[in-house]
Amino acid sequence: MSTTPLPVAQAAADAAPTLRLDIVAGLTAAAVVLPKAMAYATVAGLPVAVGLYTAFVPMVVYALLGSSRVLSVSSTTTLAILTGAELGAAVPSGEPAALLTATATLAAMVGLLLMLARLLRLGFVANFISSPVLTGFKSGIGLVIVLDQLPKLLGIKIEKAGFFPDLLSVIQHLPDAKPLTLAVAGATLVVLAGMERRWPHSPAPLVAIGGGIAASWYFGLQQLGVSTVGLIPQGFPALSWPDPTLIRQLAPGALGIALMSFTETIAVGRAFAHAEDPPVDANRELVATGAANLAGAFFGAMPAGGGASQTAVVRQAGGRSQKASLVTAAMALATMLVLAPLLGLLPNATLAMVVIVYSVGLIEPGEFRAIRAVRTMEFRWALAAMLGVLIFGTLQGIVVAIVISLLGLSSQVAQPAVYIIGRKRGADVLRPISPEHPDDETFEGLLILRPEGRLFFANAQIVVERIRALVAEHRPRVLALDLSRVPDIEYSALQELIDCERRARETGGSVWLVGLNPRVLEVVRNAGFDRELGPDRLLFNARNAIERYQQLSQPQ
Repeated sequence: MSTTPLPVAQAAADAAPTLRLDIVAGLTAAAVVLPKAMAYATVAGLPVAVGLYTAFVPMVVYALLGSSRVLSVSSTTTLAILTGAELGAAVPSGEPAALLTATATLAAMVGLLLMLARLLRLGFVANFISSPVLTGFKSGIGLVIVLDQLPKLLGIKIEKAGFFPDLLSVIQHLPDAKPLTLAVAGATLVVLAGMERRWPHSPAPLVAIGGGIAASWYFGLQQLGVSTVGLIPQGFPALSWPDPTLIRQLAPGALGIALMSFTETIAVGRAFAHAEDPPVDANRELVATGAANLAGAFFGAMPAGGGASQTAVVRQAGGRSQKASLVTAAMALATMLVLAPLLGLLPNATLAMVVIVYSVGLIEPGEFRAIRAVRTMEFRWALAAMLGVLIFGTLQGIVVAIVISLLGLSSQVAQPAVYIIGRKRGADVLRPISPEHPDDETFEGLLILRPEGRLFFANAQIVVERIRALVAEHRPRVLALDLSRVPDIEYSALQELIDCERRARETGGSVWLVGLNPRVLEVVRNAGFDRELGPDRLLFNARNAIERYQQLSQPQ
């Protein structure tokens, strides 16, 4: 007779299929993650081995600390291009040893900034970039990446000077394109597109890269003029040490990369969370991604964050926990120890095509159309964010994106709506007057106005001016201010309302305050405005205001 307790036996039985699913998901994800990680390293101007290191150490650390069950953490297209821009400015010579030192310093700074943000409880910052602005920013990044890879795909060289000059330079150098290099890139595209169309989420990048290596070896492509990756150091990554003298120079870029790493990680983690999963904790994610970047810095990794496409592969392959990421990391280690010599034969055109195919998805014309259909103003924000990246560069584009988001937020907060409230005929329904409801009734001599949003110094004068304009237009005997949709009122705004009431009284009118929530009522009482108004002009809701006005209007 078995002596294993029933609950333990049941737990073991339940764990077995889950473990099998995680192993399959981890192996499947490795087939997608590892080729792309190497490609992202080239985007950042780094050796392809750095991509493998980034798919190893940060992934393991996040798997142990993160709050998402399936989030896969390594590099991403956005982080790669941001890293490349920062390293290009910090090490313009491109000297390999200096690049690796700068990479270690940058990754360590990103990690420390993320952990500092956790200490300051700044997890809410992830919500500061609006979705339309993020759409524009990522589209700009996608265009930059595609253009950056075109010279490798065509077998040409250009002097980089910015997006639009680079685009012109590529066009001018098109006659110099090498047919064989272009053929290698075309063959890679056929493999990637064909497999993805026939078998979605298949290990197409692995097949394409394996085919590129085989063709390079069999046909001697390097001797025929096709550029290849070259020597990759075999073995476990050597220790890297950050250089404190670079901190001041790298600080602005590290701050932008940290923000984007956290934003992408939170967005992807929440997007792939199932209802039964524990919620993604923003502050815990700061610790996990911070520790992942900090640890990776000492083992040759570039800045890392949660990747959407690789997380999608894990989820769709049946991954249930971070064991899948541990399997993927183990495959990265095996590749470093065993397969590194073969990767040196990989044509750069193949890597460039992998990058382009998996980066072009950042450019979302359909999302722009959807934004424009909903709100033209936010469509302009998206365009401005995209142009900010193309004109000013990727790192400056982050600043442009944040500024646009904050300006958009400020414009909305600073200009709250003020509605005239009417009643639906034949029903006890109060709602804003609009052309869609032309039959709604109003009440002669009574004007009910409902401002919406917090009232504070930045919008108080605008709101009061709108109220005065509507009062001048309708000339009511009683102005009822329905404050039920005002969660808070600041001192400056209250003074504006007190002044509005005084002016109405001087011209023979009356102001009632309606529907005050507890916080607003407390402010009104602290200012003594409730005593000035009296209980007859402080009403529970707009219906009470209508009833009271009708009672006062009836002939005695």
